[in-house]
Amino acid sequence: MEDSLIELDYLARSAGAEVVGIIRQRADRYTPTYVGKGKLQELQELLEEERPDVVICDDELTPTQQRNLESALQYKVIDRTALILDVFGRHARTREGQMQVELAQHQYLLPRLVGQWSHLERLGGGIGTRGPGETQLETDRRLVRRRIQKIQEELDKVRQRRNQYLERRRRAAVPMATLVGYTNAGKSTLFNALSDAGVPAEDQLFNTLDPVTRRLDLPAGGELLLSDTVGFIQKLSPTVVAAFRATLEELHEADLLLHVIDITHQKAPEQAEVVEKTLTDLGLGGKPRLLVINKMDLLTDDPNEISADALAGLPELTAVNSPAVSGRVFVSAAKGWNLPALLEAVQEHVGKALPASETAVV
Repeated sequence: MEDSLIELDYLARSAGAEVVGIIRQRADRYTPTYVGKGKLQELQELLEEERPDVVICDDELTPTQQRNLESALQYKVIDRTALILDVFGRHARTREGQMQVELAQHQYLLPRLVGQWSHLERLGGGIGTRGPGETQLETDRRLVRRRIQKIQEELDKVRQRRNQYLERRRRAAVPMATLVGYTNAGKSTLFNALSDAGVPAEDQLFNTLDPVTRRLDLPAGGELLLSDTVGFIQKLSPTVVAAFRATLEELHEADLLLHVIDITHQKAPEQAEVVEKTLTDLGLGGKPRLLVINKMDLLTDDPNEISADALAGLPELTAVNSPAVSGRVFVSAAKGWNLPALLEAVQEHVGKALPASETAVV
């Protein structure tokens, strides 16, 4: 529970909120108000004292739970899914990414519309309201469905163009590798170190929402297409997963996945397990993978002395003991340590790429 709450705090701050209080409850059964009577009273007392703008729950609430809790507290209540979608909305930079987030927000909103509502009052700014709330979109079920249909039609056109681009990439016969990993594991920092792409690599969750691809020269000749993608996190609902469909397409197209792990994180094994489980759930459990053990500069001062003792002290990553995982490379993306060895390992796994002169233009 504590790890999840720490992430929720981080998510809230990524959405521009300041956390003024936390209440914990262990429950093993469904309750109409999400929390029990005692915790509900405790929460009411905390709200009276702190006067926050919103209450955030660390699970996806059912529409009934959300309405009941808002009624009992007389406060706006959002859940983890709404918060993640809000952060997505802040970081979506491409038109496709923005439309995909808006689609996910509307699909999330639809079952939460109360039958007697004829319209949604302007919600104003703040977390949990980016997208549909800010533009005062019609919210009766018929109009929301119409908006969903329109976005889907626009996305279909975008995806047709994306498919044409992917087909050109396939014809070019340039091998493709994609970075995956837990959010904030250092994927974008590694991507920049390898490609000089200048992708934002701030200390924020989901800072990379839209996939970015660059060409790299491989050590033994030839080229590689390397993609950076959105990070995974625990408790990803299907609604959230659908919001980064472009990332999923990149993962399926890749010849090799580079699973980046922040080995200094106290929950590195659990984070690796979340990533591996998510890949399996997405039908990618058999996709070839190479482990990239990142942030070694925080464990040693000398890149040439990653000693047996240092490696022996690393946490056991039992979750990645899969036949699809065929090796690991220890690096520091921030310091640039061991990146040539990483590219050599990638080339060994994907095979020698075609020389640039023999590739098609993509």
